[in-house]
Amino acid sequence: MSHAAVSIHELCKSLGGRPVLKGISTQVRAGDVVGVIGKNGAGKTTLLETLLGFSPPTSGAAKIFGEDCLAMSAAAKARIGFVPQQDELLATLTGHRQLSLTSCFYPRWDEALIKRLAADWEVPLDRRAYSLSGGERQKLSTLLALGNRPDLLVLDEPVASLDPLARRHFLQQLLEIAADSERAVIFSSHIVSDLERVANRIWIVKDGQLLWDGETDSLKQSVRRLHIRARQRLPADLGLPRMLSARRGQDGMTATVSVRDLPDEELQATSARLDAHIDSEGLGLEDIFLEIHA
Repeated sequence: MSHAAVSIHELCKSLGGRPVLKGISTQVRAGDVVGVIGKNGAGKTTLLETLLGFSPPTSGAAKIFGEDCLAMSAAAKARIGFVPQQDELLATLTGHRQLSLTSCFYPRWDEALIKRLAADWEVPLDRRAYSLSGGERQKLSTLLALGNRPDLLVLDEPVASLDPLARRHFLQQLLEIAADSERAVIFSSHIVSDLERVANRIWIVKDGQLLWDGETDSLKQSVRRLHIRARQRLPADLGLPRMLSARRGQDGMTATVSVRDLPDEELQATSARLDAHIDSEGLGLEDIFLEIHA
């Protein structure tokens, strides 16, 4: 791809007069697997739907393959696969019929891939959509998005209805599909541990803004939890910049603090200034998410 798969500039979106997206700017390039996390109502689904052109932004712009999201050509749309949070299956059609109908719109439909995934995921393609379970509907919806071998795959909570075993299997398959360096994937999920397995980049959406936009490993390296044990009562202001959360012990001499981007020399200076022993603990993605929203 000559252009970024996705390019977003100062994207704002208001619903009913309430700002939901607040000046988001970022890019997604081929080979990126972007995990999108945030609390319910943070703006994740609105962000995905707006960048795909399903509703116009209030201001700012989003481009896909260099084309404005609201005026994409048929060729650009044919390079996108989307799995919505609420599927849009045709209730009275079987899985076979839905796949056959969808394949008519895509000249490079990969029938062999769909047959393999349908068998691996145990999707009952002979049954009508209304008779499928929530997890089966999600799998079928994902098959519909993958058949055209999209250059951009966008998934909004695609594993919410799957049991843990099915979820792990699905994610393994997704990793294989995403391994293509010419494909970009944006994957929203409230199951943070799943994203940690598959995403090489993370977007943390909080109150309509991108609180973090960067590599997964960089995020995990930048946030740490400090366990402070002082020899005297700690001051009200611990003097730690970029502090995400703080919990103090009842004795006033201990505290547990989460910080971002704290250099080792600054940690040593803080230890001396507070006359305290400080243990530093690395955190996983789920713990980081909880600390940010503490």
